Amino acid sequence: MQITNRIHFYNLRGDLFGGVTTAIVSLPLALAFGVASGVGPVAGLYGAVCVGFFAALFGGTPTLISEPTGPMTVVMTTIVASMTAKNPENGMAMAFTVVMLAGIFQIIFGAFKLGKYITLMPYSVISGFMSGIGVILIILQLAPFVGQPNPKGGVLGMVQNLPQLLSNINPAETALGALTLAIIFLMPSKIKRYAPPQLVALIVGTIVSLTIFNGVEIRRIGEIPMGLPTLQMPTFTPAQITTMIIDGAMLGMLGCIDTLLTAVIADSLTRTEHKSDKELIGQGIGNLVSGLCGGLPGAGATMGTVVNIQTGASTALSGLTRALILLVVVLWAANLTETIPMAVLAGIALKVGIDILDWSFLKRSHKVSVKGALIMYGVLLLTVFVDLIVAVGVGVFIANILTIERLSSLQAKEVKVISDTDDEILLTAEEKGLLDRTNGRVLLFYLSGPMIFGVSKAIEREHRAMADADVLIVDLSDVPMLGVTASLAIENAIKDACDKGLKVFVVGAAGKVKRRLERLGLFDLIPHHHLLMDRTEALQQAVALVEGHAANPNETALESC
Repeated sequence: MQITNRIHFYNLRGDLFGGVTTAIVSLPLALAFGVASGVGPVAGLYGAVCVGFFAALFGGTPTLISEPTGPMTVVMTTIVASMTAKNPENGMAMAFTVVMLAGIFQIIFGAFKLGKYITLMPYSVISGFMSGIGVILIILQLAPFVGQPNPKGGVLGMVQNLPQLLSNINPAETALGALTLAIIFLMPSKIKRYAPPQLVALIVGTIVSLTIFNGVEIRRIGEIPMGLPTLQMPTFTPAQITTMIIDGAMLGMLGCIDTLLTAVIADSLTRTEHKSDKELIGQGIGNLVSGLCGGLPGAGATMGTVVNIQTGASTALSGLTRALILLVVVLWAANLTETIPMAVLAGIALKVGIDILDWSFLKRSHKVSVKGALIMYGVLLLTVFVDLIVAVGVGVFIANILTIERLSSLQAKEVKVISDTDDEILLTAEEKGLLDRTNGRVLLFYLSGPMIFGVSKAIEREHRAMADADVLIVDLSDVPMLGVTASLAIENAIKDACDKGLKVFVVGAAGKVKRRLERLGLFDLIPHHHLLMDRTEALQQAVALVEGHAANPNETALESC
């Protein structure tokens, strides 16, 4: 069943309860992601408000909760660090411009109906990419977790400075971070139903820091400006415009993947079907507005979406309610968050990083496929230590090459030259009899299935192995698709047959296959009456030619093609 994202009021109680519950879940995460990104907690709140509201209003998945997520935050962290390093004066404004570009790209993807293609990516690549992002998020939280400022240099800088960080641990902040993780991991499931563990950890950690560690120097969020955000005007520099566009496309693509994977989960829980293209447009509008308001980019959030559905929500009203509640917080209650310790937020973000890791596939990948496991680990390492775009590009390229190689090997088995009835092909009794009568003077060149470019070598190999004969029948009856490379290989086989003096028949070429061969000019080489749709008829004509030539070799000389 396919549904629209219209807002209904028949489930008002469930939607309102879902909105309130997910707002409570989102608050600590928004603050943690805002701090982790380097932009500030208020950016996380505005990202949750803007993306959440407009994605719910214009999107195609009614129960989807959209907000800053771990993967989007990791990429945003890299963008902020890069832009501010190259342009300290306007770097932050340029980073928010990249968020706007990401939204524009998502709108374009949705408008051109590319949603169904976004997630057509090998799982080994997606798993390695997401796990790599989880590792990055974990590494980036190590410094604030032990009470130290983040060193420069991103992930590599953090790894290089790890011994120094561990030797200068702040015991109080490390204890708060450990307490946060303990609460999130160990809270009983019965309590989780009524109180999100992240919020409990946030409150308990803050209270402990103000009581037990009162008087100890602890880094806190500090003052958060209340009121409406200052609009961020798009900012470009000629030297950085190419980088910004690439970053925007990467961020937009990641948001699409993250969102559509979560939408599939929502479908499985609600037994409905989302509209992927409409969802991408909604996400794009949300990220565009978030960038204008100085908020983090966002996407569909799995945890928030699952909580939303489990609490009874069924329409987009829950997402709108959640966004409005968070807007109230950021406008009038932001000062209540000033005393939250940074180590507590680091603990919350650290748990998100651990959850992003694809533990299920990491444990079993080597058992499922060694090649798949190598691709997954390769993408993971490239994501962590090189670049996100490079990781996905290399992973998709290698995975596709391996897939094409496997498909080509399978399809090559369907390229056969048949001179007698001993070959594995389904022939009728009449066809078998006709082939037997020719004593190998008629060759049936049989192709089956989609002829992609990887099959061209098999076509060339078979046609070079053709024995001496008088007639060649190229049977394309079971070929639904003919690629350019395979078409040229067939053309070479037919030309070679003509050069050797063989008569050539083409059987079963119809639709797109026939048009492809016509555009190549192949039918100019073959008489029109040798283009047939029935294999039996072609064999009958071939047998008549061969037997006629055998009976009157001087009068019935076979002319090529």
